Amino acid sequence: MASAHAQTVAPPTFAERLAQAGSSLTVRPEGFAGPAAAILSDAIDASRYVLIGESHFSREIPAFTTNVCRLMAAETGGLTAMAVEIGPEAAVAVNERLRATDREQQISDFVRAHPDVMAFLNSRDEGQTAADCAAVAGTAFELWGLDQEFFGASGYLFEQMLAAGPGPLARAQIEALAEQERTATQAALASGSPFDLFLFKVTDAALDQAGTAIDQDGGDRAKALFAALRETRAIYQASQARRGDPNGRRARLMKRTLAARFAETPQARVLMKFGAYHLYKGFNPLGQRDVGNFVAEHADGEGVSSLNLIVVGARGTQAGYSGVGRQKTVHDFDVMTDEEADWRKDVTLARPMDMPQGDWLLVDLRRLRDADLEALTPEWREIIRGYDLAVVAPELSASTLLGVHDAP
Repeated sequence: MASAHAQTVAPPTFAERLAQAGSSLTVRPEGFAGPAAAILSDAIDASRYVLIGESHFSREIPAFTTNVCRLMAAETGGLTAMAVEIGPEAAVAVNERLRATDREQQISDFVRAHPDVMAFLNSRDEGQTAADCAAVAGTAFELWGLDQEFFGASGYLFEQMLAAGPGPLARAQIEALAEQERTATQAALASGSPFDLFLFKVTDAALDQAGTAIDQDGGDRAKALFAALRETRAIYQASQARRGDPNGRRARLMKRTLAARFAETPQARVLMKFGAYHLYKGFNPLGQRDVGNFVAEHADGEGVSSLNLIVVGARGTQAGYSGVGRQKTVHDFDVMTDEEADWRKDVTLARPMDMPQGDWLLVDLRRLRDADLEALTPEWREIIRGYDLAVVAPELSASTLLGVHDAP
């Protein structure tokens, strides 16, 4: 006799839903393969803007990015630019060397002459990805630097100011600051401390005096470069002193810089590659509406699509800053042995037992948005709302820097 009451079927647990949303991705030099390759390719094809929020300084994520470049370049609309987490002037320097046959040596020489002139693109693997993307995207492709200049960029900025042909009043002040910068850089190389660099050592009075002269006869180019120097300094000073809103100020600077780029190139199809916190939609874990949210809103306003991916690793080696002009330090990490909560643990546990060991796991976060998000951890709510796809590599290895100085 049939039961008078229908049996209640328990809804799937979050772990079960996570496993259902995951699929295997093979990342090879020649491209993507495996069940997740079609998901990724279709999502990229549908998007004008593709944003990769990453763990910095690995070898594997740049290789992943190169494959994304190839997909975008081969599709309708091509690939106009890659926006990266360096300053606009640093990006110009990289672009000038991007297609040279001795690109790596040129970048190494440039960075050695200007220690800590930029972040990330002084990495061997990041530089190779930028060059590979330029090769597949065509001659019009360029890097767009959106960030403030890095804390070792002062000397290069002074060189560019002087090359712009300022008048005698401005030239005298710029040359005096450049001499101070050279002295400060030597001290920073000896100590390894970025706080010995010019940007942290120069006084407001010295900059005010130079600014007055530059306003008088420096010319538009020198004025713009000097303003960039002062904005960079203000952001780093606020961060060092833990006052004001340095993260918000930095985010607003990147948005303004990107908005100007969009205005210059309205139909641009752009790949972006930044640290993961910068590319969330909505509020990121730092409470900022960062550039990832700006692009998502911009795409909505244009009636086009954007795709936000977070790409990280489950274990391996990570690189960390070790001092001015010095090679990165390297340390091991494994999310499964970390005592703190981490969404990557859940993804790692969701890997099928028969999944090839070297395959990456792609989680389609869009499939999880119809769940009761309030029942999840705050971290998972942020990830699901902030990103469309999550990609976790089984292992990452640390990249190395170009142009480093030997430690004393």
